[in-house]
Amino acid sequence: MPWRQTVLRYLCRMDRIGVAERSDRAVAIWLWTGVGMIMVQVLLGGITRLTGSGLSITEWKPILGALPPMGEADWQAAFDKYKQIGQYRHINFDFTLSDFKFIYFWEWFHRLWARLIGVVFLVPFLWFLVRGRMRRDWVVPLTVLFLLGLLQGAIGWIMVQSGLNEDDVRVSHIRLAIHFMAAMGLLVYTFRFALKLSLPPGEPLTDSRLRTFTGIILGMLVVQLVYGAFMAGLKAGSYAPTWPTLNGAWWPAGMGDVPEGSAWSHNPFAVQFIHRGLGYLIAIMVLYGYVRSGSVASTDLFRRYRILPPVLVLLQVVLGIFSVIYSDSADRLLWFGTIHQFTAMLLLLSLVLMLHLLPRRTTAR
Repeated sequence: MPWRQTVLRYLCRMDRIGVAERSDRAVAIWLWTGVGMIMVQVLLGGITRLTGSGLSITEWKPILGALPPMGEADWQAAFDKYKQIGQYRHINFDFTLSDFKFIYFWEWFHRLWARLIGVVFLVPFLWFLVRGRMRRDWVVPLTVLFLLGLLQGAIGWIMVQSGLNEDDVRVSHIRLAIHFMAAMGLLVYTFRFALKLSLPPGEPLTDSRLRTFTGIILGMLVVQLVYGAFMAGLKAGSYAPTWPTLNGAWWPAGMGDVPEGSAWSHNPFAVQFIHRGLGYLIAIMVLYGYVRSGSVASTDLFRRYRILPPVLVLLQVVLGIFSVIYSDSADRLLWFGTIHQFTAMLLLLSLVLMLHLLPRRTTAR
């Protein structure tokens, strides 16, 4: 009967839609898990830097390195290798084996979490692919995502290896910034993919100036994140642990003095001056954008989430102030610096979310 064939085709179509929706939901959950794990990895990297643990493991063993030293003899062998580099000879020469185990733990945990991210990505990816739960147009972007993860691991090892010598006591802050920003790129790439599967984009705007303005803020934040990495790499906070001035001056003397390289990237006073100034400017622009967005026709989702950037940017400024003030206190800096870094990631993702909910203008209404 014709009506039976019609009903059967309709039911088959609804079943395919249901499977597609379940696949989208499963992939979205997988990607959101990846977002969370990448954020944890970045925080572990920050803790590794703040505790001076990054050069504690002097070998690169992607598989066997997943296990820490298993006995006292193995621990002593690892410690002996650490004693050959400049960081031990010039800074940590009074370390005991117990001290070494502390810094070893954070670098090992940082690397272990990276391996876990790889497993959590690769296994579900292959499962979705084999079971036909992966859309064809997703395969290439997700493969790129996996390759970006591998690249980030390679950048991390190159950064660490550059400090494994008899002269350097820490890795270059430029290499640290490259490693950090590669992680931010990986985070944003994963976050945007997850957003596309989870939240519908907003309606196209007739006035695209708010989107452009948000994009400018995002670009400034990228520069600010680079300078945040410079701050950590140079330990620039400890050069002027005061607020609101830098050691009593609004324009500290000696900002242009630097033995090599550019003063704006190598002088700790100049780096902190730029980092502070950009922070204040970004905060003002985010607050202005929030006020401006109140009069723009938008979706319920945008109106619900537009409060996130101003709240996060104000919190970030406060945390930045405390991170500088307590930069001479290792314990307090560890807490404030880690939370400061976490809030920076949230602010970055909140601006990416705003751009997702403010699509480009397509046709004038």
